[in-house]
Order: sequence, then structure tokens, then C-alpha cells
Amino acid sequence: MSKTKSVFICQSCGYESAKWMGRCPSCSAWNTIIEEITDPAPRQDTKGLESREGVTWLSQIETEKIRRIISPDLEFNRVLGGGIVPGSVILVAGEPGIGKSTLMLQIAVHLPECKVLYVSGEESSQQIKMRAERLFGENIDCLLMSETNTHPIIRTVKKEKPGIIIIDSIQTLQSPFLESPPGSVSQIRECTHELVKMAKENDIAVFLIGHITKEGLIAGPKVLEHMVDTVLQFEGDHQHQYRLLRTLKNRFGSTSELGIYEMKYNGLMSVSNPSELFLHHREEMPSGIAIAAALEGLRPLMVETQALVSYAVYGTPQRSSTGFEARRLSMLLAIIEKKGGFRIGDKDVFVNIAGGLRMEDPALDMAMTAALISSIEDLPLPPHICFAGEIGLAGEVRPVSRLEHRIQEASRLGFKKIFVPAGIKGLDPAIFSIEITPVENLRELFVSLFR
Repeated sequence: MSKTKSVFICQSCGYESAKWMGRCPSCSAWNTIIEEITDPAPRQDTKGLESREGVTWLSQIETEKIRRIISPDLEFNRVLGGGIVPGSVILVAGEPGIGKSTLMLQIAVHLPECKVLYVSGEESSQQIKMRAERLFGENIDCLLMSETNTHPIIRTVKKEKPGIIIIDSIQTLQSPFLESPPGSVSQIRECTHELVKMAKENDIAVFLIGHITKEGLIAGPKVLEHMVDTVLQFEGDHQHQYRLLRTLKNRFGSTSELGIYEMKYNGLMSVSNPSELFLHHREEMPSGIAIAAALEGLRPLMVETQALVSYAVYGTPQRSSTGFEARRLSMLLAIIEKKGGFRIGDKDVFVNIAGGLRMEDPALDMAMTAALISSIEDLPLPPHICFAGEIGLAGEVRPVSRLEHRIQEASRLGFKKIFVPAGIKGLDPAIFSIEITPVENLRELFVSLFR
């Protein structure tokens, strides 16, 4: 009988060592290396092994069009590239309480034409039934199973033959091949390997709900993201009702898609027109408010940027940013002070993206700069205008991607004027029903707005 083997594994990155260390040499994290006991796999005799398939040319391989499983949730279909691919393994990660289980249970009960198996290692079947009735009513149905051992799950799959399996969550599963506790790097890797093999052999779509660490990274080894076909990140602010479903990896579609949901008493509702939700309609614009034509993935969004600049009363000036990158804010303040001639060193600056959004689109620069100048001068911007442009270190307005889509979204929502970078080739203003004002630098922007 083989002896058990003790290995020290970093719970953050999966680094293995023969001895314990206080700091992981791979990811430099402290106190993350934990001893795990593993059973060595029996060696297989490789003598006489042959390839199952011969070598062939890529052009000679015959393929058939894969028929995707279409969900009633249009936003979910969008982020998956058009629907659920049979045989794919999809990892859905997010913070605790953000709505991962609600979203997947919602998908499970709203696919009556497809048999769905919902496996929960965190809740009992009675608890899942109570939550489903509270959210969706009584006319719902899907297969439920409360289990953490992978072997009973695989036996049930072979017996019931479902089309979709939902695992809630991968951190609770345990393989009998290993003696490590559930949630450890070895268990997550082994359980995922067994589920991926089962999905490919039986042509079943598998959804794995995963936790994230306090740093915002997906818990478990990095190899977990490489093993699955699609990685979806579910994020949002608990204080706001909006949730964002981002595609981080997708072997069957684009990684630039974004799904937007609104949390309500009866579950997560798809938001088909998010721009109108993130804009606060006012007859008169106060100072420090500017509308940006942003882009999240391939979806154009009109978002409201807010800025408040006031004199620092308590000594050191504060710099606070919510939803906007703090380093980019510092850069914009330096550009405004250097190229615009405004004194900001002795003032408090607070900026915010309305609606609880977190945006990284460089095209927000011009709108945020206009909001900051508007707050400094205490002059409101003209109504029904928006901005799309990146600000460079020399104060110039730089081009942004997919400008035509941004202009079309602004025109559709009734904006009358949009400020864009000057010198864009191939842009015909005559085809848009909105006035397009090109600007070259920060000074020209200020003159166009306030003079």
C-alpha cells in the first residue's frame, strides 16, 4: 500500500513546496502556505499506449454547427456569446451576497425545455425551495441535490442525464481521491478536473459558482481559470440595485461583453436600456455634473460624472474617488492645474460615477475634466451635451475607440451636442442627428463651454 504524501501548497497561487515557508516565493503572500495530504496516483504502464485519433489536417476536419441552449435571460445570452454551449464549463465568480446563487437558480427554473440539475453544497434542498418560492413563485421546477462528494454527483448525472448542471459552489466540493479539506487548492483542482471530464464526455454544460478573495481575485489556484471554458465575473455595490456580469474569458464568444441586471424583490431583472437608468433627468444642470459617452465592452453607456471642488478646511486637501480610478484623477488634476491655470493644490476634490458604476474607460476623461472645471468655476454646463475623449499629459484631447457607437447612443437618448476629439478620420457628421463639436485641447474645451 502506498504511503500518503504531505505537500505544502500556497492557497493563493497554488505553489507547491516540500517544506513550510512563511512567505510564498511565487506570489509573495504571507501565511498562505498550508500543509495538505495527498495520495500519490498509481503509475500507469505506458507500454503499448497508442493515440486514440490519428494526425489529420485542420482543413480536412468536418465540423457541425453547435446548437446553443437559449436562455430567456437576454443579458445572460449576451455575455455567453449567444447562449449556452453544450459540453462547456463556465465559472461564475463574485463577492458573497452579490447574487450569484440567485442568478443561477433563476436560470435553472426558467429553462423548462432543458433538464437542469442544481447541486448545492452550501444549502439544503428545503432552503433552496424556500428561496425559489420567495423569488419566483410556485410554478417552478428543476432537479435539486445537496451533496459535496463528487462521486455521488457524477453517478446522479449518469442516471438522470441532465442538459445543464449548476455547482454551488466549487469550494465546497470534495473528491474522495484526496484527503485535503474542501476549499483547498488540491481539492478545487481535482474536483474541477473531474467535472470538466464529465462535461466533455457527456456533452453537458456545467456552471461552477466560485468565491473570490478579499483582493477581488477568484479563490483557488490560477489553473482553475485555465481549465474552464468561460469565466464570468458578477460584481456590483451592495448599496445599489445594479449588478454587472462581465466576461473575463470565453472560448465560444467575445470577451468584451457586459450584462447589466437590476436587483428587485423577485430576483435579478435584465436591463435592456441601462443608459436611461444611470442618468438623472434634470431640467437644469447643477455645477459639477457632466455626461460621458462611455463604453463597457461593446455596449455604449451614457453615465453621469460628478465632481465637487471646495476649499480644504482641515489642513491637507483630500482626494476622494468613487467609481473612477484614483490615479487617473490625480493625473487630470495635474493637467488642469498645469495646462488650464487653475489652482487646485489647496482644495478638496471629490468625484463620483453615479449609479454605483466602476468605469475604466479613458473616454471619461473629458467629461470628468469638464465636471471638475464646472465645479471650480461654479458654473453649470449647458444642458443636453455630453463628452467622449481621452485627455493626454500635454492637455490634448486624444481619440477613443468606437466613437460612432458612442455618438449614436447619445443621439438616441436625445442629446443635442457631443464634444469629441478633433481630427477623427472617416467620421461624417452629416449622418448623425446630433451636433458634433471637435476639440483639440483643454483650453479649447474650456472656451467652448464657458466663453
